[in-house]
Amino acid sequence: MNIVHATGIDGARHARGVVVVIDVLRAFTVSAYALTGGARECRLVQTVAEARALAEKTPGSVICAEEDGLPVEGIAISNSPTRIRATDLMDRILIQRSTAGTQAVAAVEGDDIFAASLVVARATVQACLLRKPETLTLVASADYPEDHACAQYMEAIIEGSPPDLEQLLAPLRESERYHRLMSGVWPGFPPTDLELALQADLFDFAMPAARQTGYLRLTAVRGAG
Repeated sequence: MNIVHATGIDGARHARGVVVVIDVLRAFTVSAYALTGGARECRLVQTVAEARALAEKTPGSVICAEEDGLPVEGIAISNSPTRIRATDLMDRILIQRSTAGTQAVAAVEGDDIFAASLVVARATVQACLLRKPETLTLVASADYPEDHACAQYMEAIIEGSPPDLEQLLAPLRESERYHRLMSGVWPGFPPTDLELALQADLFDFAMPAARQTGYLRLTAVRGAG
């Protein structure tokens, strides 16, 4: 199997084979916690306007959105797994808009797509391997160390090499951005989001992305993915 690493929207647009789009901080960590918390599905859109319009015609839905990493006026949940864990999502639908993850997924031209983060990394690898693809493209949705670390972690699992997650995450933890996020001064980004996002393999499901009219649908799928 040929493993290709790509980054951002352009990387997603040129991705081939089975495609895994990674957003650790925080969109696809949010998705995983939402599905674990009882959400029926997550619906990914590209704009806040699309999120609001979709919510209007989706009874019982909850919007989670940010723009350039910042909260959106009038939307209570800003892409935060901490906030998602505190929200009753049982049998509800989460509508997500993010600056990196939902944009990169939308840019993929193929149909065999997974959304991923560290918390579902191993389960996602297992689902991909069951497809026996000739090519697997791991897309870091943004050029951030945590997304690259997740891609490297997944590749190590595929190759049978025990991944050292702490070593892979060292560039993130040593960065000014990490310390700023840990300080709690970033609006809509509680420091607990880091703790929730930077753990590997918490959940035993993959999140395939299925194209629907106006959005992509994520569900939690165990086994064959």
